[in-house]
Amino acid sequence: MDRLLGKWTLITGGVSGIGAATVERFLDEGANVVVLDRDHEGLQRIKNELTGLTGIINADVSDYKAVTRAFTDLDDIFDGFDVLINNAGITMHHRFIEITPQEWQKTLNINLNGVFYVAQQAARRMLASGGGVILNMGSTNAIMGYQLTAAYNSSKAGVVELSRSMALELAPTIRVNTVCPGYILTPLLEEGWSSEIRNKFTSKIPLRRLGRPEEIASLFTYLASDEASDITGQTFVIDGGEIAGGLASQ
Repeated sequence: MDRLLGKWTLITGGVSGIGAATVERFLDEGANVVVLDRDHEGLQRIKNELTGLTGIINADVSDYKAVTRAFTDLDDIFDGFDVLINNAGITMHHRFIEITPQEWQKTLNINLNGVFYVAQQAARRMLASGGGVILNMGSTNAIMGYQLTAAYNSSKAGVVELSRSMALELAPTIRVNTVCPGYILTPLLEEGWSSEIRNKFTSKIPLRRLGRPEEIASLFTYLASDEASDITGQTFVIDGGEIAGGLASQ
């Protein structure tokens, strides 16, 4: 514990699922955490539940002006800037020929543009303060082809390449990596999947189970810590063996 002691950390999309698990883990590790999310009620709930939070900011990552204002607010809260967990994102399930321009644009605006807007603001501050770590949320969908999620797949593939470019340009001052989870048992997935669908997917994953948000939070913790000080420009898959010969190959 305390691997992130005193680290000034911003976590986007932190009110539920992987984001919420990461917030809790970072607090346990001693970080000073601010959560940025567009879910006002969720922000109030997590603020009440996690008294150790440094702050909350209500903003939509797909809105450049809102992100700029959010970082102005953050400047009044943070005494430095050490870690960004760029987690906010959405997904939609439609056949390729049925995706509307609005759905396509919304997915890219949040999943790719939002990552860019937030990371750019964070990087400027990290460069000024002499160092930092940026961890962007990807997906196994960025690496393998999946049906019914063309917009999501494209946005996450963009995040992987954006992260590599950032790692090259921001080194040696800032480390940048991408985390690509497979199927994770978030509350949203748990609510939306029947036991039949869940069993269908888990039977094709080599480890025969879905991942847990806490496991992604553990990977974020390691990559954000000084233990990972020689790691940048990499893409880390955490999927129970899914793309090594499980779900995606069948």
